[in-house]
Amino acid sequence: MDSGFQRHISELVARERSGHTAVVEGSLLYVWGGYMSVADDEVFLPNNEIWVYDLEGGVWEVFHMTGDVPPSMSGACGCSLDGHMYIFGGCDDNGQTNMIYCVNLTDGKYTWRRIGQGLGSAPSPRDKLSCWVYKRSLVYFGGYGHKLLTDVDSRNRSFIVDEASWQVEDVFWGWNNEVHVFDPMNSTWTEPKTNGRAPAPRAAHASATLGHRGYICGGRVMETRTSDVHCLDLDAWTWTEITPASPIPVGRSWHTLTAVSDTSLFLFGGLSVDCKPMSDGWLLDVETKLWREVEHPFNNKPRLWHTACQGNDADVIVFGGSCDYILLVDTGHCNDALVFQTQPYPLFRICEDYIAKNVKNYEALRNQLPRLPSKLLTAVQKRMSFYRPSKKQR
Repeated sequence: MDSGFQRHISELVARERSGHTAVVEGSLLYVWGGYMSVADDEVFLPNNEIWVYDLEGGVWEVFHMTGDVPPSMSGACGCSLDGHMYIFGGCDDNGQTNMIYCVNLTDGKYTWRRIGQGLGSAPSPRDKLSCWVYKRSLVYFGGYGHKLLTDVDSRNRSFIVDEASWQVEDVFWGWNNEVHVFDPMNSTWTEPKTNGRAPAPRAAHASATLGHRGYICGGRVMETRTSDVHCLDLDAWTWTEITPASPIPVGRSWHTLTAVSDTSLFLFGGLSVDCKPMSDGWLLDVETKLWREVEHPFNNKPRLWHTACQGNDADVIVFGGSCDYILLVDTGHCNDALVFQTQPYPLFRICEDYIAKNVKNYEALRNQLPRLPSKLLTAVQKRMSFYRPSKKQR
């Protein structure tokens, strides 16, 4: 991997943020929530707006949101299913939550709906968890949050109490490794019994789905950060730990893991064991169980608590996040979109990008444009907008 490009346009652009939610639908990146720093304060981003980035044209738009708008927060777990974005959990001004909301991204109305309690019990309040989408269900794993003393079973190590946290009466904070399934069609929660050796309770880990398997990598496990990889068979509910041969990435949290083929996952960034913001990229082949560090043009752009989404042609779009160790220095929030090429592009994409980049320099090329079929001409013109000189690129 030796190519990529950065988008940070000089016109309308989403605000810097970390701990936000982002999903891709078609050729559009949707960004909601998170927080940024103003002076010495941490400020949540407005909860009634959604930012939309055209991945083909390189243009941002912002839309007003209505309905049962979620509270402003960070650390919520977001995912996309059937054109809807779902968010669960997160941390607002009152602490961690366990509410679930959804919004239709395709009707242009952007009306939030809070999903009420159906059958089953929702997970306890938490943030910095992860989600797999499988068979039209949302499968949530892990996170950091609080439970009542009556819900903490010392015999069951699915919840580890954070000894450094403040305890309020019978409320305890800590990490968990629970698996909860939400069925959006029926608004029901279930907690399947899993087999095999489950990963240690954790938060700020990364996850991705490949076929009928959900993968997690690393995260904060009590007082350390790991790089272990675990796989959950979402049909058999069986855990398996993957033990790759060296080299392997260093332990980290607040990183991302993105599926880029039927057998490979792309890891980027995070906060290392020694609290260093990271900018390295790795590909894991889940069949050979081998990590491979990859070259990319963003080595000078460390990111943590960012988002990463799969775009067209196996691109990975990283947006926002922080370039600082946010627990000590919290001023380095970002608002640029980094686009990683993880697979060879198809010929059509290569031609389209070449024309868009070079049409202004070649008169013969410009003269040929009007002869293109209208649909193709529109696509090329949109791509030309992406590469227009007024936008910073590399």
